[in-house]
Amino acid sequence: MQALPAQVDFNFHIKPILVQKCYLCHGPDPSSREAGLRLDLKEGATMLLESGKTAIVPSAVHKSALMDRITSNDPEVVMPPPSLKQELSDYEVALIKKWIEEGAEYEPHWAFMPAETKKKVVKGDFSAQIDALIQEKITEKGLESSEKADKYQLIRRLSFVLTGLPPDVERIKQFVADERPEAYIELVDEYLNHPAFGEKWASHWMDVVRYAETKGHEFDYQIQGAWRFRDYLIRAFNQDIPYDQLLKEQLMGDMLSKPRENPLSGENESAIGTLFLTMSEGTHSPVDIKKDEADRIDNMIDVVGKSFQGLTVACAKCHDHKFDPIPTADYYGLYGMLGSTRFSTLPVGNDKIKFNTVSKATELKQKIKSLVAKEWAGPLEKDSIPVRLVNFNSVENSAKEINVIADFRGQDLQGWKADGLAFGASTALGEPIFSSSTKTLQALSPGFASSQLFGRGIWGALRSPDFTVDKNFIGVRARGKGASIRIVMENFQLIRYPIYGGLEQNVNDEAWKNYTFDLSAWKGRKVYIEILPGSFARHQYIQEEDAYIEAEYAMSFDEAWETPDLKDSETNPSISKAVKHWVTGKSSAKEIAFLNQELTEGKLKKDFPSALALKMKCDSLGRLVKDSVFIQGVTEGFGEESSIFIRGNHSDLSKEKVPRIFLSGIFEEQKPYRGDGSGRQQMVEMMLAADNPLTSRVMVNRIWHHVFGKGLVETVDNFGLQGKLPTHPELLDYLALAFVKNSWSIKSMIKNMVLTEAFQRSTSGGSMSSSDPDNLFLSRYSVRRLEAEGIRDAVLKAAGTLDSTMFGKPVPVHLTDFMQGRGRPGDSGPLDGNGRRSVYLEVRRNFLDRMMSVFDRPTPFTTFGKRDVTNVPAQSLFLMNDPFIAEQADQMANQLLNNENLMDDEERIKDAYLRAFARLPSAEEMNKGLAFVSKTKIQLAEKAETDNGLDILAWKEYCHALFNMKSFIYLM
Repeated sequence: MQALPAQVDFNFHIKPILVQKCYLCHGPDPSSREAGLRLDLKEGATMLLESGKTAIVPSAVHKSALMDRITSNDPEVVMPPPSLKQELSDYEVALIKKWIEEGAEYEPHWAFMPAETKKKVVKGDFSAQIDALIQEKITEKGLESSEKADKYQLIRRLSFVLTGLPPDVERIKQFVADERPEAYIELVDEYLNHPAFGEKWASHWMDVVRYAETKGHEFDYQIQGAWRFRDYLIRAFNQDIPYDQLLKEQLMGDMLSKPRENPLSGENESAIGTLFLTMSEGTHSPVDIKKDEADRIDNMIDVVGKSFQGLTVACAKCHDHKFDPIPTADYYGLYGMLGSTRFSTLPVGNDKIKFNTVSKATELKQKIKSLVAKEWAGPLEKDSIPVRLVNFNSVENSAKEINVIADFRGQDLQGWKADGLAFGASTALGEPIFSSSTKTLQALSPGFASSQLFGRGIWGALRSPDFTVDKNFIGVRARGKGASIRIVMENFQLIRYPIYGGLEQNVNDEAWKNYTFDLSAWKGRKVYIEILPGSFARHQYIQEEDAYIEAEYAMSFDEAWETPDLKDSETNPSISKAVKHWVTGKSSAKEIAFLNQELTEGKLKKDFPSALALKMKCDSLGRLVKDSVFIQGVTEGFGEESSIFIRGNHSDLSKEKVPRIFLSGIFEEQKPYRGDGSGRQQMVEMMLAADNPLTSRVMVNRIWHHVFGKGLVETVDNFGLQGKLPTHPELLDYLALAFVKNSWSIKSMIKNMVLTEAFQRSTSGGSMSSSDPDNLFLSRYSVRRLEAEGIRDAVLKAAGTLDSTMFGKPVPVHLTDFMQGRGRPGDSGPLDGNGRRSVYLEVRRNFLDRMMSVFDRPTPFTTFGKRDVTNVPAQSLFLMNDPFIAEQADQMANQLLNNENLMDDEERIKDAYLRAFARLPSAEEMNKGLAFVSKTKIQLAEKAETDNGLDILAWKEYCHALFNMKSFIYLM
């Protein structure tokens, strides 16, 4: 038995035993707890049980019933029960015994404790302090460090880790020949500032967010603008946008008061970040739409929890988390936040220009009113006699009951939410209308919600609060062009026949029309009404430049359509008050009707040349802000708490609703959010709070994982009780604190990691594998296989066919005859993906790229911060037989033979090795290469009728063989 530690640590020695072998029956989940014993809390472990015994009596082993149970030989008494096959080892028993003797102290889970550096770190730079903390462990474990890697190893390793590409041949030669001490630092800076850096590190985060460009399931519908999120990530990593800013953008980018703008295009980068939440799968016409919503929100909770906090929050969906302090109420607190968030089309364009233009137009509109009112108000100032309104069309309600959901014939939008710029902050009531023929003021507009307040083709969405369907029909009085009205049920977006097609109607009639939706089959469902100036084609939002929509009112009813009463508090408007209210934007519908009556009767001036000029200028501004490019992001809905789904069943709800709150079981010092919005802002504030140690720890661990091949916490997506313990807890805390201190700079963190001696060590020598077979303590650099993207990109680079063009629409996936099924694209993409980097290849959930799948790129359904690394025959078969590999081998052979600087076969083999392995061949490898080429030519000549083309065929076989070598797909 191994020696016991001098001091038993609860988190690192005792808790792993309890989690793995005790918590299933004696943990935080009351539904599975046995005998009333709870071992995850000191209060539970030390309380008097119904049996009259106490499981743990601190400092008294002989009084602790736990010791009797875990040391018993009686199968009816011993714990854990033999049926669980979780028998404690002698070492584990001895640890527990010593822990009890030392007082059985409990501590919070290590990951939930504040980050701190208990030991004094060495003087020097950041990298030196990292090395000191690593060396401490190496010394403690009696290990020996390996030598520094040679320059060929170093440049290949650094190039792949930072850019995902092999180094250029000429750059290899320069680096190897450069004896200056600063040569390596300059190389690090060069790769950190290389455009390919963003492409490489964006691909890591794409695994975390389950990046895909289609929804999967039956028809694999496209996620609108998904590729723009990929480009957003590449730009962000290249610009070293602070991680806390990226977190804000991806969780609440639509809400930021000062969104980050693309310096070149002026696009709202922050809004693009919200695609993070929309990357989930999407079912076409689910029978149970409420379950579909529950599944989508569950996926969002799962990904948010793992991505930013390293916690499996979704495990609390059906019951309290069995291991982590996450009660079911916390899960549904998050459910309320994300359920109050609505999926929404968002325009991509220069937000600053659009906002400034609309602001100018708004000022002009007010100037027009002031000019007109100045003329009207003069003779009317003393006239305060109420005037009876004549011929105002007001309809009495019939006996048939209707519910008015909104009446836009007044001034305001009735509590509906107007996203975007199109609908403004009020209705069109009182908008001046000038005659195109007489150039005079013709009338003031009656009230209706309008998307063309500033011109046509401007994006906006007018959405009602959620309400429950209690009548057979919903009616909307509207007109428009190229527009649509949707009844969004349970936030379901893939509205389509055969089940839900009736929930969406196109509006393409410029005369007022009644649009009726039959919801008789959906009574009791939660819905909201969405009014859009564009429409959807196969779930892609399209908005023409002259599109618009206007609506008078919305209502629900059981039988015949009834026009609702116009409810105005003002019965007989005062003349002077009507003008005053009009200027200040407080008019009632009756006041505007009265002013129109006065205009018609010639009692008010109509000729306003200055106002007309301003109106024409205002109209010209509107033509500058048309929207035509859109993404699928999110926006705020109306705040609503969620009930708990009993045992996760969406049809069995608790009577009480739970407050919206962020992981109160872990972060106790917070108040529930009860505001009108979703609460996402409060969630982000908790994630970035100074006393939340998870956010920085999880991210620096992700970075370490990609730099060294394994995280300090191996379970990069799980820092909970079932996750692995950190191998270097002091180092992890030091990195987490430094990350925040250095303004959350990802590039700075990476730079200091790759400058360490630990990163620059050879993969051989030092401590033998028997001493530390998994290289947990970093006495050497671990051999690691390249990711799927790295292998493919390395093939293209070696072949000289890599197209380094950045950004843009994805290259369609190449389809083989075996890739069949619903939603299959009509056309296949090119075999070589047009030579583009793998990050730009289309990611279709139903038709994943074959090479990416073979080499373990994860299926995009949840967070995968750590990829599986398999070693299966399919990988070798792919490299041997796939036409893409053969094609690239042919291209590489042509490059070798057509290079005038390569005078003979030896020079060609040297160049091939530099391309494939970033090093020169050994003498033995050179001899084998020459023999291979010579022998292959002879074999080919025996079968060929002519010698033409034999050279290229032989060299193709040689290059193909290089692609199949272990050292090509591994960092050695």
